Amino acid sequence: MRVHVLLFDAGTDSEGIHSLEIAGRTVVLLFENPEDAERYAGLLEAQDFPVPTVEGLDLEDVELFCRDAGYEARLIEAGFVPGNDEERLFMAPPESNRDVSQWKDEEPAAAEPAPDSDSSGDVESNSELDALRKRLEGLL
Repeated sequence: MRVHVLLFDAGTDSEGIHSLEIAGRTVVLLFENPEDAERYAGLLEAQDFPVPTVEGLDLEDVELFCRDAGYEARLIEAGFVPGNDEERLFMAPPESNRDVSQWKDEEPAAAEPAPDSDSSGDVESNSELDALRKRLEGLL
């Protein structure tokens, strides 16, 4: 099965994969639908995040990479509907992102948005949840 991931500097020595830091876990989103990956990439770009490239890869290869790197692979199936606050981050990136100006120097190379949730996985404030809800509604 092919999945689609977001890569930064694809095909270079400083290639990095987009991930989310959620409740102490590093989560890599694996989109089944390439249009969902493109939409997410566009939302990152709108937040002045470095523009990622959507790359189609074999699911087993990406899962192996994630296991080896200590990341959690999360498959976002076509038609995915979030069931909680944490899953809403799989549809739209958090409002605040980690400073990625030095991401190329990190090992393994990965660009990760800043944590936007506490240890229970809940969004920290109602205003952030409201802003996320408005952005999601704007997509419909």
